[in-house]
Amino acid sequence: MAKSGSLKSTLAVSLNNYLDAGAIVAGASGVTLWQNYLGLSEMHLGWLNALSANALGAAIGAIIGGFLADKFGRKFIFTYNLLVYMTGVLIIMLSMNFPMLLAGFLVTGISVGIGVPASWTYISESSEVNNRGRNICISQMSWGVGPMCILLFGMLFAPGGYLYGPVEAIAHDIIGADAAQAAVEVFSSRVVFATLFVVAFIAWNLQRQLEESAEFTANKEKDQSSIVDNIKLLFTNKIAVKTVAFLAAIYLTWNLVASVMGFFMPHIYETAGGLSNEAANMLSCISWVFVVVTTFIISFMVDKVAHRFFYVFGLAAALTAWILIIGGGVSTIAGIWVFTILWGVNNGSSVQVFYALWGSELFPAKFRAGAQGLMFFIVRGLSAVWGLVFTFIYGDNGEGFTLAAYCMVALLLASLVVGLIGMPNTRGKSLEQITKERYGETV
Repeated sequence: MAKSGSLKSTLAVSLNNYLDAGAIVAGASGVTLWQNYLGLSEMHLGWLNALSANALGAAIGAIIGGFLADKFGRKFIFTYNLLVYMTGVLIIMLSMNFPMLLAGFLVTGISVGIGVPASWTYISESSEVNNRGRNICISQMSWGVGPMCILLFGMLFAPGGYLYGPVEAIAHDIIGADAAQAAVEVFSSRVVFATLFVVAFIAWNLQRQLEESAEFTANKEKDQSSIVDNIKLLFTNKIAVKTVAFLAAIYLTWNLVASVMGFFMPHIYETAGGLSNEAANMLSCISWVFVVVTTFIISFMVDKVAHRFFYVFGLAAALTAWILIIGGGVSTIAGIWVFTILWGVNNGSSVQVFYALWGSELFPAKFRAGAQGLMFFIVRGLSAVWGLVFTFIYGDNGEGFTLAAYCMVALLLASLVVGLIGMPNTRGKSLEQITKERYGETV
């Protein structure tokens, strides 16, 4: 593919990030409605979270999709994967019982995982040396736009929202005027997932028109390694193993905090901050606005300024936010606003930006996507376990909030320290140059 088309292809592929984050937030925003409709227990909700795009579903998909992308190509993933995503979303939209809902969450989560390593790899391989960071930032912006839009839709379509009237009318037309109230109200969640189906359909049509990555094609012509060969090489090459350990460490420690915030942020606002559900959702949405704005600004500078600056800047914002909370800032409206803004700034200049960038730079083309899939599997899998642990630390009504906040600070500090120690110097270098410097001619 011509390098001049890198921005166009980046925009098309970045829709996967919208669908990834959108699926997580859509599930979280409508979970109470599904609970009331189907009479679900806390255990049922735990299974939905564990197998969703936020956790094991995506983890399973990533380790499969990464090695498939290295064997059959990035375009192969783009051609078929979003059909799987649309199938999962459709199952959720039509769910009439818990097994259907769980199956929909699992299928959607697996598709999200399959798409992630191929997407970041394709964006990096399709970029020029002087805009690779910018394009990854654009992809990250899409990751912010997804929750922002889905939270907005959730507020508009939810019972009491400005657009709930039409949703209620549609529900009565489909299931009858005498339908139970819970059955009517859950249609707002069905409509939110329907918006994801539409975006996925648009993204699928755009992505299947993309040309294969030129770097993948060139590597495939001279290398016919099997998936098993690539897996063996990834686990036996010392440089690759050290790189996986470094990237997994910085991403895991940050993501353990971010994944909790993604699912529990409105809940934290309500229980620890004493806000209403509507106010909590509004602040969560505003936080994502700061994510998008911050990433947009950084996208103009990330290829010109040392990565170290933005890496420290993002984590400093996150640490400041949680330290303020430990000091009692959450008890005031001003403190809650400062926390919201700082957390949004952190996500805009986040570890995930650099994990996506370095993860697509620091491995050779033959197992570039597979390595990212492996790391994503590790991170999302452990994040699922941490989500369960966090609920015990936090408590039912936020009584363990201070202890949870100390845990968050410790994890963010670990990400900062490990990142500063192992940070690579890749800015201004081509992928081929980076590979030769790190691996020589051995791969």
